[in-house]
Amino acid sequence: MTDAAKTLSPLSSVPLHTQLHDLLRARILDGEYLPNSQMPSESELGAVFKVSRITVRQALGDLQKEGLIFKIHGKGTFVSKPKAFQNVSTLQGLAESMTGRGYEVINRLRSLRFVPADKLVAERLNLEVGETVAQIKRVRLINREPVSLEVTWLPKHLGERLENADLVTRDIFLILENDCGLSLGHADLAIDAVLADEDLTGALNVEAGSPIMRIERLTHTADGAPVDFEHLYYRGDAFQYRLRIDRQREAQS
Repeated sequence: MTDAAKTLSPLSSVPLHTQLHDLLRARILDGEYLPNSQMPSESELGAVFKVSRITVRQALGDLQKEGLIFKIHGKGTFVSKPKAFQNVSTLQGLAESMTGRGYEVINRLRSLRFVPADKLVAERLNLEVGETVAQIKRVRLINREPVSLEVTWLPKHLGERLENADLVTRDIFLILENDCGLSLGHADLAIDAVLADEDLTGALNVEAGSPIMRIERLTHTADGAPVDFEHLYYRGDAFQYRLRIDRQREAQS
């Protein structure tokens, strides 16, 4: 880190605390500061980057708000193990939901193939058993950490459209809307838990038998036609689904 100070520019229009935040954030995401490792102290960072303690404190405060670091009183500042959350009160893809809150979301495409629809897939997509559907498997990475395995089934004609789409950086929802001209309406969700099998251990870097949250999601177009059926497998230590519910109150006389 001997040349670290050269990366901050006092003459830049970007405030120093923002520059420092961006630099430290990049180092956390790149793995230079590993999860659960201790960060340099405020005074050490100030000396290395030749900035005031207030500037360091502002940068660390912003990193803490993003969930990238946490503080233990009397011990110091540590790098968080990423744990993101998605609010399910609106229908959004993962990247669509997370990138607006400062998270980096990329996908690792495992496969796109055409397979006969089994009974469950045929029932959900309103197709005949054995009819050809597209099956897409992607590992979703948040801040470069594998968080979920996404298995998606689509009718064949939509799968053929997605063969040439950018499945590494884009949500399937946005591709269906913007490239295929579909208007998405609502989704039905069911949530349960499974144990990690060989496929999940390889995709999510977890031990065999680890608890995995599974979400079954069936998305419909605005006119109610089923169009996208998914099994979403999430690491329980890295992700939460959040939902607000309101108590229904009867009208008082």
